[in-house]
Amino acid sequence: MDAAARTTPAKTRSGLAFGLGAYGLWGLLPIYFKLLSQVPSVAIVAHRIVWSLLALGLLVAVSRGWGEVRQALRHRATLRLLVATSVLIAINWLVYVHAVNSGHILAGSLGYYLNPLANILLGYFVLKEPLGRLQWLAVGIAAAGIAVLAAGALAHLWISLVLCCSFSAYGLLRKVAKVDSTAGLTIETALLFPLALLWLLWAGGTAEPVWGSSGRELWLLVGTGVASTIPLLFFTAAARRLRYSTLGILQFIAPTLQFVVAVFLYGEAFTAAHAVAFGAIWTAAALYLISSWQSARAQAPE
Repeated sequence: MDAAARTTPAKTRSGLAFGLGAYGLWGLLPIYFKLLSQVPSVAIVAHRIVWSLLALGLLVAVSRGWGEVRQALRHRATLRLLVATSVLIAINWLVYVHAVNSGHILAGSLGYYLNPLANILLGYFVLKEPLGRLQWLAVGIAAAGIAVLAAGALAHLWISLVLCCSFSAYGLLRKVAKVDSTAGLTIETALLFPLALLWLLWAGGTAEPVWGSSGRELWLLVGTGVASTIPLLFFTAAARRLRYSTLGILQFIAPTLQFVVAVFLYGEAFTAAHAVAFGAIWTAAALYLISSWQSARAQAPE
């Protein structure tokens, strides 16, 4: 029996709630990182890892989840997957923070607009989740919009592609890994922790403000642990409860919020290409949601 067949209405509802929470928080995260624009991107990511581990350790202790952590560590296949996902999430974090603090939030937004398309296709080709004609039409329209946007943002397309590929692969591997969301994220963060701490200790002796240039910045750096942990926990919980293609549609929320923040809050250029892509992507999202609603009605018991 596949993952889709095991999905229940209660599981789907909780998955939707987790997904909305994750993508809503991710969509607003650039505002937080902009407050740390004077801190090097590598330092911000290192702080995210260090303080996230402390936050997760407290969470695991309160929830008495150390047994799940030990069980995952004993399972070699799961541990191998978590080593891979820890590398993927570190790459994703570093490129995204660089995009935000170098004034390219729109390039990051494009990467996360590409992500739903990648997830829908991964759901179809890897997880064998079926797509109807209306869903394929949605994929085609969204792909056309992304192509227009990519043509108008070619100089920073590498940011978009790295973000898309790293997070799509991360989500897929976390979906198939046999580990609870909190335990898995704790192990991922623990694997990255030694490198992050060593880098902070080494870089702290340079002229770079890796610990912030004020008490306010230091506290903001400490807060990156919570700001990073909560949406990732929501995401991994959603990924285990929802069809992967459904996650693909929910992911339009985060880049849309990032798009709004980039253009209306930070004044990044809004071109004709952005306008065409924005319209195409939301048309595609509406088509896919209509198709999913029709499918849910057809499968509902009389």
